[in-house]
Amino acid sequence: MVQSYGAANTAAADTSTISEDRVVEESEGSALLGRDAVAKPREGHASMISSVSNLANTIIGSGMLTFPLAMASAGIIPGVITCIFSGTVGAFGLYLLTRCARLAPHRRSSFFAIAELTFPQAAIFFDAAIATKCFGVSVSYLIIIKSLMPNVVGSIYHDLTSPDTNPPDWAMSSHVWITLIMLLLVPLSFLRRLDSLRHTSYIAMFSVVYLVTIVITCYIRPPDGIEPRGEIHLIHFTPSFVATFPVQVFAFTCAQNIFPIFNELQTNSQKRINMVIGTSIGGAVVTYEIIAVFGYLTFGSNVGANIIAMYPPTSLFIAVGQLAIVILIMFSYPLQVQPCRNCLDKIFHVGAVTKPALGDDEEDIDEHAGGDTTTFKHAVLTAAIIFFGFIIAYNVDDLQMVLSFVGSTGSTTISFILPGLFFWKLSKDDPTVSRALNKSALALTVYGCCVFVFCLGYNIHQVVFPQSTEVAH
Repeated sequence: MVQSYGAANTAAADTSTISEDRVVEESEGSALLGRDAVAKPREGHASMISSVSNLANTIIGSGMLTFPLAMASAGIIPGVITCIFSGTVGAFGLYLLTRCARLAPHRRSSFFAIAELTFPQAAIFFDAAIATKCFGVSVSYLIIIKSLMPNVVGSIYHDLTSPDTNPPDWAMSSHVWITLIMLLLVPLSFLRRLDSLRHTSYIAMFSVVYLVTIVITCYIRPPDGIEPRGEIHLIHFTPSFVATFPVQVFAFTCAQNIFPIFNELQTNSQKRINMVIGTSIGGAVVTYEIIAVFGYLTFGSNVGANIIAMYPPTSLFIAVGQLAIVILIMFSYPLQVQPCRNCLDKIFHVGAVTKPALGDDEEDIDEHAGGDTTTFKHAVLTAAIIFFGFIIAYNVDDLQMVLSFVGSTGSTTISFILPGLFFWKLSKDDPTVSRALNKSALALTVYGCCVFVFCLGYNIHQVVFPQSTEVAH
């Protein structure tokens, strides 16, 4: 059916409450949601396990490899505290977004839909920023895979054959591997629903467990050829803390996928969605803390920006661990394509949502995006994202500084600034919402603006005054 955004929805949002328990029981004729009285309710099909896996896979990425260095830059105690703080703030932003999602059209929540209720004139710009951020991250994943695969293949080849034997030239070509990986990722990227990626997320989570196993094992029984351990401090702030703190902040970025997860979750009550958020963020915090603590205790002040690269590939155990990181990043790629495509869909709709033709198969309609995307448009947008991402990744070897700017602006905006701003706007005149929560939402926006300015300023400083030591984001 046709969904309408704009003044009617905005007015309804201003006069309605945002309490947690009311939305599930609302009738289909709710003016707040902008639905006709005869509208057919949309149902979610995703399980709790699927939702947690997809959100956790969105959170846990290549950033976890830098956490030991982040701990080395401040010491064990500050490192543990900053990790927990970053995860808590990220979870609070997700919680605010899910509270706002209940005011959007039924199971059609998105940044665009919430922006239409709060700042309709800026909705298209918000989606453009999110699409750019997700596209940039997806390209970074491809570049990381491109750089890692030759090393992984070489290590495994030498372990299985002989150290004196070199693998074929094609097996060591990064261009060959980026092409093969893209062919594998194409069908996954065309999937409409986030829940369809649950199986790849399960595999990715296994890769995370394997990395944690490597870090703990190598601390207990250091492999031959490992770098000597440097100094270890409980509290020891160094200048590199300025560079590593933003890495911790951005390591919990997953707000781009919270709306699809909210839309697809079966019985998406606030209690159940809170469990998804808490489990995903909590699991990420525990994972990051384990990798950071054991990685730092293994190498001390000599730890590098990529913990997996610190271990000598002298055994198949370590080589498979490097391959596990490639698999983790590879299966995280479609989780960036999906929100990027949805945001582009909203931009090209420009407020007009197409009504599906009678007789269309319900499975051919993207029920959980912000609008009803036709099969043709879905295919064109996905193909464009994949094509341009592949071209950039194929020809570029380093996007670190570009992605640093994208992360400091896009990640901060969708994780802190918009969640706090949206909830503050929707709840400031709502008597059912505590003033403390409303002010906390505004404080989150202020915090996001501070991080935005700080990280952007630091990146500009790095461009003007480049340093020899770089930190992977």
